[in-house]
Amino acid sequence: MTGIIVRSTGSWYVVREISTGQFHHCRLRGKFKNQGLKVSNPLAVGDEVEFTVEEQTEGAGVIHHIAPRRNYIIRRSVHKTEHAHIVAANLDQALLVVTLASPATSFGFIDRFLVTAEAYHIPVRLLFNKADLYDDDLNDYLGQIQQLYESLGYPGLRCSAHTGEGLADVDALLDGRVSLLSGHSGVGKSTLINALVPDLDLKTAEISQFSDKGVHTTTFAEMLEVRPGTYLIDTPGIKELGLVDMKAGELAHYFPEMRALLNQCRYHNCQHLHEPGCAVREAVDKGRIALPRYDSYLSMQQADDNRR
Repeated sequence: MTGIIVRSTGSWYVVREISTGQFHHCRLRGKFKNQGLKVSNPLAVGDEVEFTVEEQTEGAGVIHHIAPRRNYIIRRSVHKTEHAHIVAANLDQALLVVTLASPATSFGFIDRFLVTAEAYHIPVRLLFNKADLYDDDLNDYLGQIQQLYESLGYPGLRCSAHTGEGLADVDALLDGRVSLLSGHSGVGKSTLINALVPDLDLKTAEISQFSDKGVHTTTFAEMLEVRPGTYLIDTPGIKELGLVDMKAGELAHYFPEMRALLNQCRYHNCQHLHEPGCAVREAVDKGRIALPRYDSYLSMQQADDNRR
């Protein structure tokens, strides 16, 4: 049978059978090859798998094949420093929840997420949540940030899970897609999800009865059915988002405003740091590339150099 992984809790997975929508509690057979990736989780929410149900184990299944992923969001593993962790796979889009207060999301975190998504060709929209908390100054600041990212190809929506502002627009974005919802802890993801999926307890009850059977659950991602054909993947709040699998010199390719200038630098292998004739640094000096974005680039470059 063929199914989609909707929850992972370590060595056990909840799989939704594609043909019937029925849930199955499954484990992975034997050692699994991770398509050349050094990751802490061989399977991720969103993966399409083939599995067999074993009658002698009260309907539990065994996963024996994973279909090739068309994309995924990946981060550095929290527990295994030399490994990565696949957050979710086979996404139509990613929605990054950002707040300017209580707490304030840093440019560095936003840009790391965008770079990761760019590397795997995943469209991103920014959801500026908790808009009901903003005073005039913060509203002006929000407008500037939204304009900056929209100019780079990342549309933004102002919303408030508390007042309901913008939620209809967010719901329309989800329609007919598999969407990843991510962000720092405390940005209001859970409240947003409860507002978007009002009968959340009912939708997760059947999944939970499988994954809680004798399994110690820690943090996990979970695919929720908003309505038929529309799915939202909820993820634990992310404290840090370490870049993974970036080759030396390719980081600038994932900044759209830098990518447009790469053939204009004097040296073909320009790192956009101190080299003469650098078109990127010239654009920063002239205000054509926003300084916070360049600072994010420098921070990522330095972190990458430190790991080598």
